[in-house]
Amino acid sequence: MPIVLALLGALVYGTADFAGGIASRRAPALAVVFSGQVASLALLAVALVVLPGRLDPGSVAWGAAAGAVGGLSLLLFYRTLSLGAMTVVAPLTAVMSAVVPVVGGLVLGERPGLLALLGVLLALAAVVLVSAEGGRLPRPAALRGPVVLGSLGAGTGFGLLFVLLSRAAPDSGFWTVAGARGASLVLLALVAVVARRSLVPRGAPVGLVLLAGLGDMTANMLFVVASRSGLLSITGVLIALYPAGTVLLAVLVLKERLAPAQLGGLALAGGGVALIALA
Repeated sequence: MPIVLALLGALVYGTADFAGGIASRRAPALAVVFSGQVASLALLAVALVVLPGRLDPGSVAWGAAAGAVGGLSLLLFYRTLSLGAMTVVAPLTAVMSAVVPVVGGLVLGERPGLLALLGVLLALAAVVLVSAEGGRLPRPAALRGPVVLGSLGAGTGFGLLFVLLSRAAPDSGFWTVAGARGASLVLLALVAVVARRSLVPRGAPVGLVLLAGLGDMTANMLFVVASRSGLLSITGVLIALYPAGTVLLAVLVLKERLAPAQLGGLALAGGGVALIALA
């Protein structure tokens, strides 16, 4: 069940990123992210009522830390995208977001079996290949400077978000997610005030903004449940396969073509998941 929940979370994350990416072509990304997160509070409120948990201050604090790290990482990611090529930023960010939970799980004492570890390695390779824009991987000559540092920093932050969310008490329900969303909204609002930016996504389709925000919230919830019943080193790398969902939607909706490297990445992802499921 943790494997299924993590993969479903990856698919939902990918869908949310796809919707948010299109919406951000019509309105500033900061406004799209903030508005989507505000809208997702309705879903969070329902979840807290329908699936109540113990209001554990420690779990809320872990969530708040995750939200702050995630918000800062998102801003760093967008900033890095404005400085460098997607072919460098996307693969580096994606692989770090997958590596950090694996390392975090091992540091916390998890010991996956050999088959599971092989599956994790395949999944890590899949993340890099699938997220390669146009199927192009970074050239060695491009792996230097602020773009690389920004990409690695953003990816590390995204990975830490998963690690921090997984630290909540098993009986705390979705209060960790509540803490994360609250901290993220405060941070984004502060950034908007300092930068004198509007938080109203004028021009962006409302449906896409809602889909981005609700999808992100749903994926966070799925990951929290998955990490409570499964290993962080497994669920973390599986949910980091979210670029595959974004790529598949680009093919189905925007009629984009997959590059050979991306097709290979999807094949590796399937093999990795199969090995993890057999472990």
